[in-house]
Amino acid sequence: MAGAAALFTSLVLGSITIRNRITMSALTRNRAPRTVPNDTMKEYYVQRARGGAGLIVTEGILISRQGTEWPHAPGIWNKEQAAGWKNIVDAVHAEGSKIYAQLWHLGRLSHPDAPEQKLAGIPVYAPSAIAAAGGLFRHLPGTPGYVTPTAVDDPHTLIKQYKDAAVLAKEAGFDGIELHGANGYLITQFLDTNSNKRTDQWGGSKENRSRFGLEVIKAVKQVFGKDVSIKLSPAGGYNDVGMPLKETVDTYSYFIKEADKLGLSYIELMRYSDKFDPIIDGKSRGTKHDILETYAPLIKNSKIFVNVDVTPEEGASLVSSGKVDAVAIGFNWIIHPDLAKRIQHGKPLDNYPDTPHLQGGKDEKDLAVGYTTYPEAKY
Repeated sequence: MAGAAALFTSLVLGSITIRNRITMSALTRNRAPRTVPNDTMKEYYVQRARGGAGLIVTEGILISRQGTEWPHAPGIWNKEQAAGWKNIVDAVHAEGSKIYAQLWHLGRLSHPDAPEQKLAGIPVYAPSAIAAAGGLFRHLPGTPGYVTPTAVDDPHTLIKQYKDAAVLAKEAGFDGIELHGANGYLITQFLDTNSNKRTDQWGGSKENRSRFGLEVIKAVKQVFGKDVSIKLSPAGGYNDVGMPLKETVDTYSYFIKEADKLGLSYIELMRYSDKFDPIIDGKSRGTKHDILETYAPLIKNSKIFVNVDVTPEEGASLVSSGKVDAVAIGFNWIIHPDLAKRIQHGKPLDNYPDTPHLQGGKDEKDLAVGYTTYPEAKY
């Protein structure tokens, strides 16, 4: 692609160097029956490493047993899972890519009747006992939605889960950690005044609501040092979060400035998009504003990644102008396993999505369809 040269320069991230500025963002694909990574998943990640990804961020990895809407989401709370991930990490490294683990806690977006939640034997925990609107647990009778969670007594118990997962990720050989602080999951739930009504040190002021996410960063940095990052979606909307504009800007400006002081490898900012902004009670839930214009100037130490609907042309322009350090691309990596190579060689992005099989394949015995079955371009 003409003008793409800016995307094909190396970039120092924490203690590693990635070969280009085209990263693969975390993408839930629901291919891990019994929560353990497998060889089909390895082939999926290897294809994209071979396809030129500078940095791969895994799909969200559950840090504990949780009753997610995605029954085949992978985990990292035991040694068997860590061994499965090591098999993937080693193969990705052999193809020249680096790989971060995205650590994921759903908070209130789990269901107490989901099999993994029952196995956990604990309630669905969240900052406050406030249910999110929506939800669709297709694997449960009646396809129920979200329910009212249990307010966690001591958030330190959840912070420890992040650190324990980071220890296992280190054993698996991951190059770093991306904390899922976006899309209405646990870290966002603490930040957002609609999901956090606590009156203790974890709620109320922007400083208190930021405390959980900042303490998670500190805990994970004890394991991974400067190879820790966070993904944020200040425009909100998805999974029933979103505050008025002033409150949003005040909250995220404070959080981003404080997180940046902790020495992160990068901060990934998700831009506003209609597809992440559900209509609830006849109104869009998100808070439209220019994410890069508002928050990028606050980031002084960490690298800046931008995500959501970034085309190769726009990404090259943003990198060459110095507005961002790298681009995180999602859906195009699903349907083009050789995305970075296509961009570098000027090949069209012309694969079509296998929509019926985006999540889960045909069944547990055929996970590959719609996952590892997309063709590469002819070179």
